[in-house]
Amino acid sequence: MSTEPSQPSLTERRKAATQLDIARAAAALFAEHGPDGTTAEDIAGRAGVALRTFYRYFRSKQDAVGPLLSGGAERWRALLEAAEPGDSLAGILERAVTEALRVPGADAAEQLGWTRGLLRAAAQDPALRAVWYRVNQDSEERLLPVLARLAGDGVDPLEVRLAAAAATDAVRVALEAWAETDAPTTGPGSPAELAVRCLHELMGGMRLFKD
Repeated sequence: MSTEPSQPSLTERRKAATQLDIARAAAALFAEHGPDGTTAEDIAGRAGVALRTFYRYFRSKQDAVGPLLSGGAERWRALLEAAEPGDSLAGILERAVTEALRVPGADAAEQLGWTRGLLRAAAQDPALRAVWYRVNQDSEERLLPVLARLAGDGVDPLEVRLAAAAATDAVRVALEAWAETDAPTTGPGSPAELAVRCLHELMGGMRLFKD
């Protein structure tokens, strides 16, 4: 039986909304002026918050885009948390990543657009690239208990760790490859299509996904 996740409090929701407002402001300014041409003061002003509020949530201007970069991973993990053990783990992962990266609405398409712009900027900005890698590392660690539950009792913890790393890297590589192109958000060359291809390649030799 799956455990229902606790609902965030009003304070937590307000905090998350403020962080997302700041993240969008930072991403917009990075697109307009580049990270080097943007300051924390600029971001705070665009987001309509005090500079002290900015630093309450983020250590640097590059850190501010973390909530945008982690949004897809959070949707993917939520779908996996809602899944029930017993089905093929490979199938569960493929369905979840496809659902998380498809763009049924304007919000999802907008988030992919932000991600593409930020990944392109990260190619020339080591600090921004470090934020992207940290977001993926955090996603991998948070995925571990989710995959352990889905894999069931008696599974080798090393195999679960490898699965979490492979699944996270499949999505990361897919998004990076897509961001380098002008491919659409759906269909051939889209993030969802590339992520499924990466999942198949990375997990094809892993015993945990043989069934």
